[in-house]
Amino acid sequence: MLSTPLSNAQGVPLSQQVADVLILEIRAGRLAVGSKLPTEAALVAQFEVSRTVVREAVSRLKSLGLVDSRQGSGVYVKAVGFSPLNFDAKYAVSKQAVIQMVEVRRALEAEVAAMAARHCTPADAKHIQSLMTSLDSAVQAGGDGVAEDVRFHSAIAELANNPFLMGTLDYLGQFLHGATRVTRANEARREDFTRAVRAEHDQIYRAIAAGDAALARQAATQHMNNAIGRIEQADPAFWQQAGEELARPLVSGLSAKKF
Repeated sequence: MLSTPLSNAQGVPLSQQVADVLILEIRAGRLAVGSKLPTEAALVAQFEVSRTVVREAVSRLKSLGLVDSRQGSGVYVKAVGFSPLNFDAKYAVSKQAVIQMVEVRRALEAEVAAMAARHCTPADAKHIQSLMTSLDSAVQAGGDGVAEDVRFHSAIAELANNPFLMGTLDYLGQFLHGATRVTRANEARREDFTRAVRAEHDQIYRAIAAGDAALARQAATQHMNNAIGRIEQADPAFWQQAGEELARPLVSGLSAKKF
């Protein structure tokens, strides 16, 4: 079997990278329902990783309901539809899980910003600017600005004028709001992070107010990329204390859901 090189992405465990490749193979139908996964030894050779990494990757596929083990036979692809919301709750307090949720935001908000730019009126632009002021005031008063941050991004989403998109965002809100709580708590710990977020919001606002869809998409994408970077720079103490505590309600919410 040909080897599959893994990326050098910082902060992404090898087991996660292996799992992601296998998930893509399942979704693309190259690993069909009912088919048997390659043996552990074959996967070790394919990805050039340890047996422990392979076992962790397969364990993740099991937790997502994509495969199951048959005693004495092997691991097989299950006839279960893939759900982007089928998060494994035990990973929800980890840095990687929050990053993955921000990646969901990035995919959505880039297009939301572009659509908002196409529909923005001067009155809309003034409203968004006022929400930025409210966010600044909340931060200056010592708050984390979570509610104000959510209102800022929600107002932009409303400008997209797409009820299906709004319905999707409303449904995802329970997860995205939780991720925002974590990112804002981390950003509030450093003044340089706070200044960077303010500048990124201003770039999004200016692009939307100017009606420049391409620039708005770019600014929103960069904002999410930078949010991921700030999470990756968070010191270990943050995850041992505030980060884990803030993410805990997310775990409870996921555990109570059945997708």
